[in-house]
Amino acid sequence: MKKVDVPFIYSPLYSELDLPPRHRYPIEKYRLLKDWAVKHGATNNQWHQPEPLSWEQVARTHCPGYLSQLRQNSMDKSSWRRIGFPWSEQLLYRTLTSAGGTLLTTELALTKGVAIHFSGGYHHAHKDWGSGFCLLNDLAIACNEILVRHPKLKIVVLDTDVHQGDGTATLFENDNRVFTCSIHGERNFPFSKASSNLDIPLAKHTSDKEYLAALENTLERINREIKPDLILYDAGVDIYQRDELGHLNISLAGIFQRDLTVLRFAKRHKTPLAAVIGGGYQRNLPRLVRAHAQLLRASYYVYTENKLTEG
Repeated sequence: MKKVDVPFIYSPLYSELDLPPRHRYPIEKYRLLKDWAVKHGATNNQWHQPEPLSWEQVARTHCPGYLSQLRQNSMDKSSWRRIGFPWSEQLLYRTLTSAGGTLLTTELALTKGVAIHFSGGYHHAHKDWGSGFCLLNDLAIACNEILVRHPKLKIVVLDTDVHQGDGTATLFENDNRVFTCSIHGERNFPFSKASSNLDIPLAKHTSDKEYLAALENTLERINREIKPDLILYDAGVDIYQRDELGHLNISLAGIFQRDLTVLRFAKRHKTPLAAVIGGGYQRNLPRLVRAHAQLLRASYYVYTENKLTEG
């Protein structure tokens, strides 16, 4: 695979959501990560801005009745508490745009070899309900849309967010075109787990060495059993030892090594890789952005042979 300018997919809408004061969701991180990338040398031709998906496209993945409830704000209060966001037109438009961003990321990965979405990873959204800050499952939507155009593709969703990708697992439980794999904290949200094609549950306080060994074994198994045509990679950084919701003991260097390992695997096997930044929950936003930036650093190492500092 030749050197590429790694495509970065981003919209200013990602950080444009009015939330209550002290809301748990770090909405500013998307804008700050974009600023980090620009500061560290991202070029103008790397940036791609997505368009929002249509509700008709989303309905290939989600139940029309559920989508109608979302659009009309007719769900009960308990359903919105489970999602964790207050309803707004702004939220719906942002959600459709982020889902469009993940689809664009997969499209660019298939042509360029790699692409990184500065949002995405809303893996707790199921067919007819949302949860954990996830209204629509962008990972599943992107897979379904790509499979309409390329029906013979074998896709692996490699989810390394600390929380299990339960919605993605249930959405593809009867579809053998998409192999779902989740490496997650065993005793973390969601507390009632779904069944992915491959689940790797990790004990609390798992170390870098243990984590990276589990990842290497998982990638070997994926290569041996699946040999995918596309990897959709959820690079959540809530595995970080300083994350407030993670409970693992993974260092910043460990996050970088995780991303480096996955990207090197994809390049070595000439497998297109589409990455989303996934979860990360620290109120210290500069530290959170630094964790997400490890994916960008790894992409430069692997695909351009340039090195970005940790700053």
